[in-house]
Amino acid sequence: MHPTMRQLIPALVILCLALAGCNSGPPPSTPPPPKVTVAHPEVREIVDTDDFNGRLEAAKTVEVRARVRGHIEKIHFKDGEIVKKDQELIDLDSRPFQAEVDQAKAKLKVYEAQKVAAEKDYARLVELEKKGGASKKQVEKAEADVKSYDAQIDATQEEIKRRKLDLEYAKITAPISGRIGEPQLREGNLVNAGGSDQLLATIRSIDPINLYFPVDERSLKTYAKNLGIADKDMTRMLADIKKKKGKFTFALESEEDFTHEGTLDFVDNRIDPTTGTIRVRGEVDNKSGMFTPGARARVRLPIGKEHKELVVPDSAIQADQNRRYLLVVGPDKIVKRLDVKVDPKLLKDGMRVVTPAKQGETLQTTDQVIVEGLQTARINYPVEPMEAQKSDGKGKK
Repeated sequence: MHPTMRQLIPALVILCLALAGCNSGPPPSTPPPPKVTVAHPEVREIVDTDDFNGRLEAAKTVEVRARVRGHIEKIHFKDGEIVKKDQELIDLDSRPFQAEVDQAKAKLKVYEAQKVAAEKDYARLVELEKKGGASKKQVEKAEADVKSYDAQIDATQEEIKRRKLDLEYAKITAPISGRIGEPQLREGNLVNAGGSDQLLATIRSIDPINLYFPVDERSLKTYAKNLGIADKDMTRMLADIKKKKGKFTFALESEEDFTHEGTLDFVDNRIDPTTGTIRVRGEVDNKSGMFTPGARARVRLPIGKEHKELVVPDSAIQADQNRRYLLVVGPDKIVKRLDVKVDPKLLKDGMRVVTPAKQGETLQTTDQVIVEGLQTARINYPVEPMEAQKSDGKGKK
């Protein structure tokens, strides 16, 4: 190799290294910790409850039937509408009944006229008897005729009352207030054609409405104790429960929250030996008419006294197979996992009761639980916590 080339090679190497150094930037910086929203566990007064399945039923159900035989002339109600007590529902053809009333009145006039003549005949014979112009037998017969006409007048007057009652029954009215169903017969049909008592329509009362549900013996005794009823024989306990008129809440099948309230007013006198439950009834205000007989409902019955528990937003609870856990931010802003036991009942404001699953672990009101940004938080890595707005809800299970 030429001496000059040997001298140039080191210089070229140094130049290349220098150029490479000029093109490289500073080492990459560490990204900032992700921002997450945190909330503090809250202490709530919680009431333990049990849930039961129930069904709404009308407090009163009446089958509308005709008391007299006749053709339907007019129907005054629409299918499914609300009717008031004594509201006119169906008119039967009243002409035959009016004719019978008129006929009975005419018969009464005949008897009254005959009675007047009989009274005059009786008075005449009494005077003749005094003068020897009439026998005692004739007087007695005349007196009997007067009494006979009196009896026939009384009977005819009663017949007129009955005929008028039939005329009144030709106008069928609602015996109770409530929602009426579809008429079973339409205009022109003959009611009681074959002597059978045909159903015309059914009315079910709306307000109040009853809610029936079965309760197991254990829950019923716990509920009674919660009402301040001493442990005693079942008969006396059931009687005391009815007197107390305890409260309960319920939700319709399509609802999540138990926002409706009712009052216990009946407990059956027998426990079903096949199920171990007893039938309970509650009364529910239904002035708005939103509850329909036959609808299913979930009933929540308080079975314990109020006690304090820690609650967190339901959105903060994470699942890992069959385990539940929270992501808690420590004082050093490092995320830790806390396994918890979760109460299955969700409170009205979206909070849920939790307790640490492992012995020795704790959850305090000062802890910061991640409620938003859970996807960006990683266990044992730092985060930037931001306080969430506090809930003003009040929780009762």
